[in-house]
Amino acid sequence: MTDEPLLQIELPGVTKLKSGKVREIFDLGDRLLMVASDRLSAFDVIMPNGIPRKGEVLTQISFFWFDRFAPRVPNHLLARADDPLPKDLQPFAGRLARRSMIVKKAKPLAIECVVRGYLAGSGWKEYQKSQTVCGIRLPSGLAESAELPQPIFTPATKAETGHDENIAFEEAARIVGAHLAAQARDLSLTLYTDARAYARQRGILIADTKFEFGVFDGTLILIDEVLTPDSSRFWPADQYRPGRSQPSFDKQFVRDYLETLDWDKTPPGPVLPPDVVAKTQAKYLEAYERLTGRTL
Repeated sequence: MTDEPLLQIELPGVTKLKSGKVREIFDLGDRLLMVASDRLSAFDVIMPNGIPRKGEVLTQISFFWFDRFAPRVPNHLLARADDPLPKDLQPFAGRLARRSMIVKKAKPLAIECVVRGYLAGSGWKEYQKSQTVCGIRLPSGLAESAELPQPIFTPATKAETGHDENIAFEEAARIVGAHLAAQARDLSLTLYTDARAYARQRGILIADTKFEFGVFDGTLILIDEVLTPDSSRFWPADQYRPGRSQPSFDKQFVRDYLETLDWDKTPPGPVLPPDVVAKTQAKYLEAYERLTGRTL
């Protein structure tokens, strides 16, 4: 690998509000600066080395979907993908280029808005036990990775550490209010349905995804990242076979490698070998190129 991953982001003179698993959020006064690092987490543990350009991929895919969805739902963007950085951020342009967003200060909803079109992950585990996903009863006899009769909205709590927990829609309505919960559900299903049809034409099945919404000036808007390999399961359509787990455009190579180790899935994580890093980077870049028709 010739390019080094950007793992830590400090901007002297600019206040950092939050550092997540991947993103750093800085305070610009009446706006926020969101910067996607190249950090990678697996099993809720951040790996010591990252995936070069991963932050660029996540940010540029998000810009693509924000543009596509703009006629349907307002979003938090205050600058377009190719707009120059404000003057006070120009000294940091080398670090921020293609991996940053300047956004509105919205109040995030206290729920994750998850849509599932296929039976995978925690949904598959629950279905095996109860024939339900988040309290929604599904037909019997479905196989792992099966396409559902129609997409379902399966909200989750937001966990500061560890895994989010699936909840029923009624619990989501109790947390954020019935009106906002219904609005977020309907928008999530609409956006997922549109994206799934588009991506399928580009050779990608979007098995499920997680949207983030916030309230700004009394209006529900789309925020954070949108339909990226980090927030979604992207499967190559030509390799789809129900009845098993699917190959995917994300950190699958990392998970597969970690499963071969004598590691208890607690910090610190093991250093990823160069071939795993290279294969993972290639999958992220391929997802971007397939979806947008452009190279990064």
